[in-house]
Amino acid sequence: MLKGLLSFQGRYRILHQTWFAFFLTFVCWFNFAPFATTIGKELHLAPEQIKTLGICNLALTIPARIIIGMLLDRFGPKITYSLLLMFAAVPCFATALSQNFHHLVLSRLLMGIVGAGFVVGIRMVSEWFPPKEIGIAQGVYGGWGNFGAFGAEFSLPLIAVAASFMTGGASNWRFAIALTGIVSAVYGAIYYNNVQDTPSGKVYKTPKKNGALEVTSVKSFWAMILSNFGLIFALGLLAWRLAQKNIHFFNQAQMYLIWVLLAGLFAYQTYKAWQVNKELLVGKKTYAPSERYQFGQVALLEFTYVTNFGSELAAVSMLPAFFEKTFGLEHVAAAMIAASYPFLNLVSRPSGGLISDKFGSRKWTMTIISVGISIGYLMAHSINSSWPLPLAIAVTMFAAYFAQAGCGATYGIVPLIKKEATGQIAGNVGAYGNFGGVVYLTIYSLTNPSTLFATMGIAAMICACLCAFFLKEPKGSFAAAYEGESPERETQKTVPNPGILAEE
Repeated sequence: MLKGLLSFQGRYRILHQTWFAFFLTFVCWFNFAPFATTIGKELHLAPEQIKTLGICNLALTIPARIIIGMLLDRFGPKITYSLLLMFAAVPCFATALSQNFHHLVLSRLLMGIVGAGFVVGIRMVSEWFPPKEIGIAQGVYGGWGNFGAFGAEFSLPLIAVAASFMTGGASNWRFAIALTGIVSAVYGAIYYNNVQDTPSGKVYKTPKKNGALEVTSVKSFWAMILSNFGLIFALGLLAWRLAQKNIHFFNQAQMYLIWVLLAGLFAYQTYKAWQVNKELLVGKKTYAPSERYQFGQVALLEFTYVTNFGSELAAVSMLPAFFEKTFGLEHVAAAMIAASYPFLNLVSRPSGGLISDKFGSRKWTMTIISVGISIGYLMAHSINSSWPLPLAIAVTMFAAYFAQAGCGATYGIVPLIKKEATGQIAGNVGAYGNFGGVVYLTIYSLTNPSTLFATMGIAAMICACLCAFFLKEPKGSFAAAYEGESPERETQKTVPNPGILAEE
């Protein structure tokens, strides 16, 4: 596997082209953070407004990851990813042309849809790599793709400075942000013409029912409904934040209207879930033990993603401003130092997947890494201006490593739950990463960096305890092929592909 990564043939070519697609979505998604203070000064934004834009950047990714997961399972990753990359140009240009806070809110909300691209590659990679290699493959995809956050924080300020001749010597952030949209759209066309959904001779499996996730027990149904409510709650929290007096985006009446609409969305989600699972709920359908999976395990993976990817989203969004204000740095220098956090994705997320593959227990890999996340953020809680800058960077890197390795470990498990519903399950788990980002950044907008780091550290420790007691080791975690498939290829559509986690 590791030697194959150096090649550009067969499945490794698909992996490299797909992680680069994810890389570009991350560059676009985080193209605002390096310029947050610069844009704030130019457009006369209050500090609370800048923090709120970070929340907006994550908000619509929550429903988008679920919806795109459904589209992905139905239409395949090739079409889905290509269209998403082309769409990225829209919010990039909207941000580049923004003239006030309201324009920025709308553009960053749209940009949240681009952040849902991660889900697409999870299904693509799982089609091309077997269970015994899924951890490292997903880790490379996620880690090298997440490296796009580093690409944005490190390179975009340099591009803006290089293009300053267009703006009379001022940092040309508008050009840098617009450029990311152009590159993404062009690569969307390239991706469509150079990949395929599955290896030759293998059938792309789709769920029997669309519109909601199919579960295999009544208990799992209610767990799924509760999970859906959590995502709606995060959107309601954003609406509340935008209605606060120091933000002035919504008034109280508009906030209540949005809450009513979100309640309607939750009711619709529940109805669609009931439609998909109606036969199970009324007792007309049962699943054989080999076909069952526990949604409770999905919910636990959702929480692990809150603590690892959710914290990463929050950190990447606030670290440039944190280093700039805490240590009195210029914004270009602060952005480059903050980029040390996403930079580690190049090795940390793949290493999390590799450890998950080689350690012999995906459960205990997840548990130990969660402890490391907790320790890292609790140390970061103490950083202040009296610290030596190199020590602050070292603590940041320590927290970054475990948070990103945790992402790799989480998605070393996700594709093993129920293969044909991988898009929807990955969408749900991924959406909770954004849920975590929204909640963490809301806490940050109301408090300070120290409180944020402490909150993320405590949440990770709770997650470690839950994993130790309740996370189950997936069956077939280290097999040469998914259940129902041969190690080489799958040739018949009628071959059953039951879920991996049996429900007791």
